Amino acid sequence: MSKTAPDTSDLLVTAKPDLNHRVGLWLDHLSDERRLSDQTLVAYERDLRQFLRFLTGHLGAAPSLKDLAELRPSDFRGFLASRRRTGAQSRSLARGLAGIRSFLKFLERRGEVNAAASAAVRPPRQAKSLPKPVSSRDAIDVTSGDFALESAAWIEARNAAVLTLLYGCGLRISEALSLTGGMAPGPGTKTLRIVGKGRKERIVPILPAVCEAIAQYQKLCPYAISPEGPLFLGARGGALNPRMIQLAMEKLRGALGLPDSATPHALRHSFATHLLAGGGDLRTIQELLGHASLSSTQIYTEVDSTHLLAAYDKAHPRR
Repeated sequence: MSKTAPDTSDLLVTAKPDLNHRVGLWLDHLSDERRLSDQTLVAYERDLRQFLRFLTGHLGAAPSLKDLAELRPSDFRGFLASRRRTGAQSRSLARGLAGIRSFLKFLERRGEVNAAASAAVRPPRQAKSLPKPVSSRDAIDVTSGDFALESAAWIEARNAAVLTLLYGCGLRISEALSLTGGMAPGPGTKTLRIVGKGRKERIVPILPAVCEAIAQYQKLCPYAISPEGPLFLGARGGALNPRMIQLAMEKLRGALGLPDSATPHALRHSFATHLLAGGGDLRTIQELLGHASLSSTQIYTEVDSTHLLAAYDKAHPRR
């Protein structure tokens, strides 16, 4: 495998050897061919482990490949019901069912099972949750780097550069931290090449303010930034852990009095929402965000409408 595979040792006690072997093949497929992230692989493996544990109790023994092929829709519904009783929410149940279906479809393509039974089960309905962007003023404050909340000026500059990338280019935090020293924008740079989910590449415009923030970080960074190594470094010179940016945002929330919803990812939501409010079209925003489907981008129209209605209710003289 090209990535660090999840630990499947626990599966040995919840699946027969023939089925456990297929799990390993599936995880290899997800990593090497579909190039899913390590985090996604771990989540899929965990969801499948929960299902196999359920089947062990449901069937009275660790399941085999033959047992999996004979499952009916009622078996999958029983699994979802058991997870619901332990407090799992609809989003977690839907994600778990998606992982199980992925495994069964993999086996179906190999001609070993029929995945129709799992496909016949509808995932739980989820309450619609709109993204929670921060205001343009708050986004500018967050990315300013003017609060001296860190022990070293270069760390303050680094955090500001990462957060400016998230808001200025609409990046996911993983995308920002995947940049190498050789990919850093220089003076006059107009675009940035981003490798997003599924290793898909896209080109995003880059604002002068973003270039300036990164240049300031590079100037103050006490470590050598190699062209092949990570652009953003941790306090000891290694690759920066995303958790450090999340903690930096927590400090900024406290300093600015922002709600808990003001996270690094909220800056990506803010990028899309503010572009839409400024007249940007959905197709362009879809490309900039790297969404595979326009439906993923359309949710920002609802966010913008919510803001407009709130402003209307607050300002109209006949309110």
